[in-house]
Amino acid sequence: MQELEASETAGGVAAEVKSRLNIVDVVGETVQLKKAGTTYKGLCPFHGEKTPSFTVTPGRDSWKCFGCGLGGDVFSFVMQRDGVPFPEALRTLAAKAGVEIDERTKREDAHRARLRDVLETAIAFYHQVLTTTSLGKPALDYLRGRGFSDATIETFQLGWAPDGWDSMSRKLVEKRGIKPDELVEVGLSSPARSSSRGVGVIDKFRGRVLFPIRDQNGAATGMGGRILGSEGEGGRDTGPKYLNSPGTPLFDKSRSLYLIDKAKGSMRKSGQAVIVEGYTDALMAHQAGFDNVVASLGTALTPGQVALLTRYAKRIALAYDVDPAGQKAGTFGAQALQGLIGQLAATESGIELDEVRVVRLPDGKDPDEVLRETPDRWREEVRTAQPIVEYLVDTYAKTYDLKTPGGKARFVDALMPTIRAVPNAVMRDAYLQLVHRVSGVEERVLLDVLRGARVGGASGLASAGTPVGPGRGARVAGATGDGGSRISAEAIVSAADSLPVGEILRSVLPQEAEFLRLLLLVPEVQLRAVDVVGPDRLPSTVARELFRAVVLAREPNDEGVHPPFSLTALVQGLDPETAALAQAVIARRDPNPRELTEAELAYELDRLTIDLEERSLDERADYIASALAEAEQSADRESIDQLLRESQLMNETRKSLHRRRDQTRLLARPTAVRA
Repeated sequence: MQELEASETAGGVAAEVKSRLNIVDVVGETVQLKKAGTTYKGLCPFHGEKTPSFTVTPGRDSWKCFGCGLGGDVFSFVMQRDGVPFPEALRTLAAKAGVEIDERTKREDAHRARLRDVLETAIAFYHQVLTTTSLGKPALDYLRGRGFSDATIETFQLGWAPDGWDSMSRKLVEKRGIKPDELVEVGLSSPARSSSRGVGVIDKFRGRVLFPIRDQNGAATGMGGRILGSEGEGGRDTGPKYLNSPGTPLFDKSRSLYLIDKAKGSMRKSGQAVIVEGYTDALMAHQAGFDNVVASLGTALTPGQVALLTRYAKRIALAYDVDPAGQKAGTFGAQALQGLIGQLAATESGIELDEVRVVRLPDGKDPDEVLRETPDRWREEVRTAQPIVEYLVDTYAKTYDLKTPGGKARFVDALMPTIRAVPNAVMRDAYLQLVHRVSGVEERVLLDVLRGARVGGASGLASAGTPVGPGRGARVAGATGDGGSRISAEAIVSAADSLPVGEILRSVLPQEAEFLRLLLLVPEVQLRAVDVVGPDRLPSTVARELFRAVVLAREPNDEGVHPPFSLTALVQGLDPETAALAQAVIARRDPNPRELTEAELAYELDRLTIDLEERSLDERADYIASALAEAEQSADRESIDQLLRESQLMNETRKSLHRRRDQTRLLARPTAVRA
């Protein structure tokens, strides 16, 4: 049972932190709150507003903005405020509450802090070489020649890595007391082939202009380097034009965005993020005053980068060198654009596809050239960026001859994977109509192509592991989605005595625990659950994290096939606290939902969904009651009338909810009697 140890040590921390911290105090550090009955109100820190619609309810340990719709518990507030993932928010609040996570985590945190110190020392060394030595003068001249000011070079701590094999390593080991293996671990050095060479390691970056890469909080995580001149210039092997740090405990390229620390405030304020490929493109944007620009460190935009991006902005503009035909080297092709659509469809980002746009740059011009030479042109091109699907339709319409049957067929074939990936049915229909108008192909034919592609792959769905729902009245027995895996439901239940189940479950609502147990033990309901609930509808952050992990685990591939569910893979990919919750909900001493019929499963899912909807309704009712009391106190007749109307509508909604609950019970009654 070694696989369970990590989460056992973390279990219960979230609940303990919640019990020790007053959510009003935590939120009050950022928002000026005013007591309003049983709640507290203030101006939302996540969107601009003049009338307070941000409410904190201490009785529920929750916050909610009725203007922008964000809400959750104390962890989600810190995640949203600081732009950090759940584990980091947990560590921040645990420290504030005086709760120790565990010895292993404390050791890891101390080690990561040491590695950051090593990286910061190297950044300072490289920056000094660039700005104060003769070795760095050619690189400094190059940067100035590219249009970068000394203020930009200083602010962003650009550097120069000398050509010597171990210039940086030797200096830091001999003068700064840094160990060679620390330089290797942080990705700055590599072991030397010969043990007689200097300090036993060689510099990873040599003969390159360096760009420090930082996380959203401004902490150094890695480096990016660009050679001067062209690859292989001078007859020597200079390596690739651009070189990033390797994967380290601090740096994961797939989850990093260059200048995110500088851009997040502007992104949040404007609601838009602009993404470029290179460091110099992003730097020039910031120098020109366009602070909402980040670089993706390469042509591919990964799910991790999308997740980071969407914490701050709901509109994305891609200022890449886009070539949908994929014929030009180093460009962003149609497959990458379609992949981005799939990534957004699989997340609870809140981004609609028409808000993902492509910036049209002048032919042959890089973003930094446009920004340097014609900043007004850049501003206008970003403002008028074209929605991604419309961009692909226009581009393919120019690529293929739509006057010929073959050209029409190739045009439709090229676009169908994109249309199929659109999650919103209304948008999908609108884009089909657009394809019809541009190509002249009848809508019924386009629908046949769309459905035919899906039907054509249907025979492979079951073999590919897509769960098939049980027949009416059949029992869902046995299958965990893991077979003989090391982390099975049975293994977790057998280890329940060593798991602080009660402590862990205090961090979530009973309805959340039941809902998550249903998802983990009966994978057949997962896709149906996502359609009716969605992770952000769960009140507790750790419950959201677990639900979101399930959603990502079931993300469909390019053919729309959902992979089989693996409990082992899920738990092993979670942070310790979320993994502990997964194990705790499985280990509860409750009836096994795998023994329920399909009808009974549907009833349980409906019941829990209604419970969660009613809780959300209660939050809204509290907000209206508080606002009504204020309006009556100030004799604001207009507001009173509006709030009374809203209260009446809410009462109707509540009655409708109760009718749904009664109907659900009625439909389930014959099954319940038989069982």
